[in-house]
Amino acid sequence: MKTVAFSLLALAGFTLLFSCKNDAKTNEETQTVVTDSIPAETAPDAMYVTAVSGLTLREFSNLQSAKLAVMPLGTKVKIVNAEGKTTMNVGGIDGAMDEVEFNNQKGFAFNGFLSKFFPPGENASAKNYAEELKKDFPKMSYSEATGGTASKPTKTETLVLPTDKWHEAFFTAQQLFDIPKAFAFPNPKGSNSETQQNNNKKKGDFVSELLIARNDNQLQKIVYNYKTTGFGYTVTITKEAEGMKLEKTEVAD
Repeated sequence: MKTVAFSLLALAGFTLLFSCKNDAKTNEETQTVVTDSIPAETAPDAMYVTAVSGLTLREFSNLQSAKLAVMPLGTKVKIVNAEGKTTMNVGGIDGAMDEVEFNNQKGFAFNGFLSKFFPPGENASAKNYAEELKKDFPKMSYSEATGGTASKPTKTETLVLPTDKWHEAFFTAQQLFDIPKAFAFPNPKGSNSETQQNNNKKKGDFVSELLIARNDNQLQKIVYNYKTTGFGYTVTITKEAEGMKLEKTEVAD
C-alpha cells in the first residue's frame, strides 16, 4: 500500500514538473514572437511633400475618398503605414496611398508626391543644400565650375541625388533652380521630343521653356531654358549611374 502511494506521489510530482517546463517554454516562445514581430527598424519614418499646390490628405486609401486636409509644399509628415508596392499612377508618377499623420490627424496620401529629401527652402543655395543633405545621405555630391569667356562667363553647379526617381529630381530642381511652378512633372509617356512653353512668363523674359526627351515612353532628359536681358541659365536633369544628376549653368551676356 505504501509502495502504491509512493508511486502515485512520484508520478504526480513528475507530471507537475513536466507541465511547468512546458508552460515556461510556451511563455518564452510567446515572448520571442511578440518581440520579433515589432522590430525597431519598422518604426514610422518621415517624408516631405513635393506637390507644388500641396498634397491632399484623404480619409481612405483611394483618390475618390473624402478630403481631410491639404498638406502644403515642404510639409514633413509621419509615415504610419507604407503600402510597399505600386498600385496607381498619377500624372506619370507611379506610387500608392500611404497612411500618414499630419497635424495629429491620420489619413492617406499619394506617396508619389512624398520625398525622403527635405525641401531646399526659399532662396537656398545649391551648395548649402547639398551640404545639409549629405549629413543624412552620404552619397549626395556637389561640384561647381566656372568657364566661358571674359565677355560671357559661365558658372555651373552640379548635384547628384542618390535616387533613381525622375520626379524626385524634377521637384528638387524646380525648387532649387527656379523652374517655374507653371511646369508640372513631365509625363514619361509621350513623343520622343517635346517643348513646353511658360505661358505665365514675366515681362522681359525672352525664353522660359521646358524641353523633354523620351525614348519608348521613358524619360531621357529634362531641360529648362531661361533667358532675359543680360542673363540666362539652363537646368538639365539626367539619370546617371550614381543617381539623378541636376545641373544648372548660368550665362552672363
